[in-house]
Amino acid sequence: MFESIDTPALLLDVEKLERNCARMRERLHSNGVVLRPHVKTAKCVEVARVALDAPAGPITVSTLREPEYFFDHGFRDILYAVGMVPGKVPRVAELTRRGARITTIVDSVEAAQSLADAAKKAAMRIPVLAEIDSDGHRAGIAPGDPRLLAVADALGDAFQGVMTHAGDSYNCDSIEAIRAVAERERDAVVKSAAALRAHGHPSPVVSVGSTPTATFAASFRGVSEVRTGVYMFQDLVMAGLGVCGVDDIALSVLGSVIGHQRGKNWVVTDAGWMALSRDRGTARQKVDQGYGVVCGADGKPIEDLVVIEANQEHGIVARRGGGAIDFARFPIGSLLRVLPNHACATAAQHGEYHLLRDNDPIDVWERFNGW
Repeated sequence: MFESIDTPALLLDVEKLERNCARMRERLHSNGVVLRPHVKTAKCVEVARVALDAPAGPITVSTLREPEYFFDHGFRDILYAVGMVPGKVPRVAELTRRGARITTIVDSVEAAQSLADAAKKAAMRIPVLAEIDSDGHRAGIAPGDPRLLAVADALGDAFQGVMTHAGDSYNCDSIEAIRAVAERERDAVVKSAAALRAHGHPSPVVSVGSTPTATFAASFRGVSEVRTGVYMFQDLVMAGLGVCGVDDIALSVLGSVIGHQRGKNWVVTDAGWMALSRDRGTARQKVDQGYGVVCGADGKPIEDLVVIEANQEHGIVARRGGGAIDFARFPIGSLLRVLPNHACATAAQHGEYHLLRDNDPIDVWERFNGW
C-alpha cells in the first residue's frame, strides 16, 4: 500500500485529524470561548482549514513565515505569540498594509516601548497583548506586578489585553494536576485583565492556551479565547499525560528496515533523528517511549517495540528493556511506522504530509519550515 512512498516519510491519518479537531471545537464552543488554533505544528493550509470553522482565522503563529504564508491563503486574524522585537516590525507592517490584523506580544516595559517606537516610525498601529507568567515556566509578567500597568501605558491604544501559556501543564503527572494548572492559568490572566481595566486600560482579549489545559480545564470563565495546537495531531507526550489515547495520534513516520544486529537484538531502520527528531519528551513521564513507539505498516503498535536510539539516518528498534526479536517478522525492506514523542518536532523534519484514509495513501499536502 505504501510502495509509491519513499522512506522515511511523514504520514497523516486524516480521519484521526478530523476527529481530534472536531472534538476540540465542540469542547471550546460549548464553553463559549473562541478557538484560536496554533498552526506552528501544522504549517499547512489544508490542516488549518480542518481545524477551523472560518477560513480567515483566527489563528496563532510562532514565526513570521507563518503569517506570511497563511495570509497568502486567506487568513486575516493572526496572533504572533512570541515576544516581539523592533527588527521584526517591517514584516508585520507589510502584512498589515496588505490587510492582515497581526497582534503581537511583549512581556516588559522595554519591549513595549521599543515596539511602540518602531510602530510609530513605520506609521503603523500594531495591536499588542501583554504576556502573563502564570506558572513560572518561561516568559511573561507575574500577575500583580506593577510593570504590567507600565506596559499598557507605553502601548496606549495599541494595547489589547493579556495572554498566557500554561507550559507547566506538560510536567503534570495526573489529570487533577493539569486541572489545577488550568485554573491557575485562567486566574492569572482574568485577574490581570481586571487590574488593567480598573486603571483605565480596556482589555478585550484574555487569551489562554495549551492542549492539556484546553482539554481538562474546569472553567473558562472570564476568558475570551483559547490557543491550542498539538491537539490536531496528538503525540506520545499527550498520551502520557492522559490527554489522548495512543490510537488518537494522527502522525507517524514511515521507515524501511535496512538491517539487523542479531547479537544486540536490534532492527535498524532508515528513520533516524532526521526523520523523528531528537525529542525525548516522554523520558520525564511514567513510561519512557524512547524515540517513539514502533508500529506495523497498519499503524498498530507492535508489542513492546520502541526506537531506543536515533542517529542521523538510522533508527535502532528494540524491545523495551531488551529481549529477543523474531527477525523473520522484519525482513529487509519491510515497513514500520513510528509514533512521535512530540508532533511539533517530528513534523518539522518533513516537507510534506502523506495523507492516509482507511490506511491507504490518498494525497500529499505540502508543509513548510523556516522563520
